Amino acid sequence: MEVPAVNLKAIVLVHWLLTVWACMDYAALPDSYQWGNFTVLTVGVWAIAQRDSIDAIIMFLIGLLLTILTDIIHLSIYYPRGHNLTDLQRFTAGMAIFSLLLKPLSCFFVYQMYRERGGEYAFNLGFPTVSRDRSAYQSIDQQDVPCPYPDLDSKPAPRPF
Repeated sequence: MEVPAVNLKAIVLVHWLLTVWACMDYAALPDSYQWGNFTVLTVGVWAIAQRDSIDAIIMFLIGLLLTILTDIIHLSIYYPRGHNLTDLQRFTAGMAIFSLLLKPLSCFFVYQMYRERGGEYAFNLGFPTVSRDRSAYQSIDQQDVPCPYPDLDSKPAPRPF
């Protein structure tokens, strides 16, 4: 089954709209919710602007993954309590929850874009690994040893005294 192509602009636009709607009630969610989500969306705009950048798309993916965690924390701490919630409180909480539920799907599509841009299947954390890349391989069976000083072949030998 082939994964449907989703535009990165659509992902950023939908999450921007949901974040704006979630932040309509200023007292419902803290400033850290706004800062976190809008910063990740800014990285998403960077990933849109630089279509070939692997760094931009992987930073957007990592940011989305981190905001899943922070959104869970924000919603669990700051969810409006009580049965007599205003319509605005219900709407903003619903949009924050909908954004949270949509983020894993967005992460899946952004990961597909990361692979299309040439990213590896596994994340490289900088640890040394064994590779089968043999482009820099030089056989030790070669008999022709390159001269470390190529200029010496062209100059006459010094005369003994």
